[in-house]
Amino acid sequence: MAANGIIGIQAWAAKPGRSLAWLLLLLFCLSHHAWGAGAVEVRRLGLSKVAEDTLLTVILSQAAIPRVSSREVSGKPQLVVDFPGARAGHLPRHLEGDELLVQQVLTETAAPGGGVRIILDLFPEKPFTYWKMNRPGAGGQTMFMLGLKADPKARPVQARVVPSTEPEPVPTATPREELPETETMPDPSPPGEDEGGYQEPKGNVAPGSFAELRRLMPKAAQLLQGLETEGWVVSESNRYDRPGRRLSRDFMLNNHKYPELVVKIAYLPANVPNTPNIDIIMLSTENLTGEDATKYRGLRQWSFAKIKGKYEDIGDFFDDALKPLRVKLREQTKSVALKDAAVFQNFLKLACPTNPQVADQVMQHVRAKVSPRFEGVQFTVSENPLIILNLVDFLYVKVYYLETPGGGGQ
Repeated sequence: MAANGIIGIQAWAAKPGRSLAWLLLLLFCLSHHAWGAGAVEVRRLGLSKVAEDTLLTVILSQAAIPRVSSREVSGKPQLVVDFPGARAGHLPRHLEGDELLVQQVLTETAAPGGGVRIILDLFPEKPFTYWKMNRPGAGGQTMFMLGLKADPKARPVQARVVPSTEPEPVPTATPREELPETETMPDPSPPGEDEGGYQEPKGNVAPGSFAELRRLMPKAAQLLQGLETEGWVVSESNRYDRPGRRLSRDFMLNNHKYPELVVKIAYLPANVPNTPNIDIIMLSTENLTGEDATKYRGLRQWSFAKIKGKYEDIGDFFDDALKPLRVKLREQTKSVALKDAAVFQNFLKLACPTNPQVADQVMQHVRAKVSPRFEGVQFTVSENPLIILNLVDFLYVKVYYLETPGGGGQ
């Protein structure tokens, strides 16, 4: 037995090239296994329209910060979200757009370990700005959100141009089911009620009522109850079931005591399991009337072609047309917010009862002197729930709640 062992060792040592090859193969397998155990998995994604934002939501197995870049390919603008080194879960290859900013969403996955790329094909001549945020999700997951908003002052020249004659290499897609090359993976079907999908009002709960709102948004129940007590009424409610706004709801509340104010509510239920519902409640001065407000709203509707026909550069349109009106609107909406300060303070105290300082912080920002060079600003005044104060054109405060289907939440 000892002799056979010695002979085996001598044979191994006599062929060092083969030994080295086996050793490298073993190390590769071990490192590949270790990488697979800790790599980020891109599990789900969806596109939706939430109030004024187009929202791309990506569910990750753990926290990760993607690379977000803009570019043009063959004259078509794109926004690209890269997760280098990530693994792909059950991802659709194609999602419909929102009919406003995004034409479609495509996903690409390289060979295992090569990463995941999400491409948003955008409508041309539609300037926009975007924001991004990571939020904790259910079951230890992380939710990455990318929000796009139409903005005439955005400068599209910042995009990186890729010549159409030399298209960039496209990673090969991870094989899924046996599908023809030209066929796309079907979108995940909307979940049922037991999976967090939209639930029709039951019993005596009337559609478009505060009772329905409280059932849909249990984490916002205290705020909704306060709005109803103060005399706010639901003047409009809509249900959407189309690409980009699948199964979402929106509501508009008015109060005859505060004609310049409006409350807008958006309810975005999860379209895939293990993702949260998103509730958004906004108190805004959008009902402001007057010559400046009317003129500003009209300018915001101008197409890119019309802007180019009257101004040499879109920056000139912003500086000469929009910016002066924004300064005036900032002054006017500041006056409204100070006149109705009790409404804003009570709204914020009900939205964030554990942090009463939020209301004081917001009013401090509102009272700040308006600079003639003012170009607009936003403040994040709370993170849980997320509360944003907007001081661009029509002043508003917006509250975001994450609801676990069934009544929980983060």
